[in-house]
Amino acid sequence: MDTHVVIMAGGIGSRFWPMSTPDLPKQFVDILGVGKTLIQMTVDRFLPVCLMTRFWVVTGERYVGLVKEQLPQIPEDHIIAEPEARSTAPCIAYACWKIRKKYPDANIVFTPADALVLDQKEFVRVINSALDFTSKGHRIVTVGIKPSRPETGYGYIAEGEPVEASEIKKVDSFREKPCLEVAQEYLRQGNYLWNAGIFVWNVDTITEELREHVPGIAAVMDEMAEDFYTPSETTTVRRLFPTCEKISIDYAVMEKSEHIYTIPADFGWSDLGTWGSLRALLPVNEQGNAIVGNDVRMIDSTGCIVHAPGLSRVVVQGLDGYIVAQHGDRLLVCRLDHEQNITSYAKDGR
Repeated sequence: MDTHVVIMAGGIGSRFWPMSTPDLPKQFVDILGVGKTLIQMTVDRFLPVCLMTRFWVVTGERYVGLVKEQLPQIPEDHIIAEPEARSTAPCIAYACWKIRKKYPDANIVFTPADALVLDQKEFVRVINSALDFTSKGHRIVTVGIKPSRPETGYGYIAEGEPVEASEIKKVDSFREKPCLEVAQEYLRQGNYLWNAGIFVWNVDTITEELREHVPGIAAVMDEMAEDFYTPSETTTVRRLFPTCEKISIDYAVMEKSEHIYTIPADFGWSDLGTWGSLRALLPVNEQGNAIVGNDVRMIDSTGCIVHAPGLSRVVVQGLDGYIVAQHGDRLLVCRLDHEQNITSYAKDGR
């Protein structure tokens, strides 16, 4: 099997300000304080699945230098630069058309760059199972995470009947991020999964689906493909890619195709989208404080997350349920239950 992994790394991550900014988005930051950035951890996670020469990264033009710096082992022509963000359908189409030109039998995993997985062994097993399934026919698999709580920050997948007496199931429907009451009902029913945004397919399958459901994007890709792997590629892509319809892969293909399956998984997955989600993953002290930093002293403070690896000493006194985050010359002090407003608080996000 010719397995490829495509890492989608074009987002800004504005809810993680000040650690994540337009100049240095969260996927290129050591948010966990472990000495590796999120995109480096993503590559490590997939190494048991895929050869390094079969990794690809799709990112914005302005971040190509960061990808080269942090992932020097990835071939330079496997760094796919979007001249502007057009959502996930054009992003995925660009990567698939380019891969198909050199690797017509490719079986591909598409993954976000900014998730966390705790059970590496189970993760690899699930991905290999999905790759095996999609290599045998016109099938698309999206990884579904068994929910542990009524989460309102994720989209959901309604699972259907099992396929071929296996763990893989047909997808009944996709659901938008719910309110708390609906999320509680999903958890009670037991057949709803979190949508992890991890997709597995054969390159022929996804190109056929894109041609059927978004022919305009496919036509742009056909024209762009004439110049792939040539000195003219950048100029051609800059001219044509912005003409693509701005649409997610969920709306473009996943909600329309009759060939969508899911594999329910439980490998300790988390979408590191907010400070609250990070706090839930970090170890906490007896007062419920999660700390990333060299010398952080918490006095009469509970339920906080303090992220200040760039400071020699931090003292926090008298706070309950707060985010205290520093990066460079920027400092955030915000209640955890107001974190949905961080993007607007930061305004220009510098």
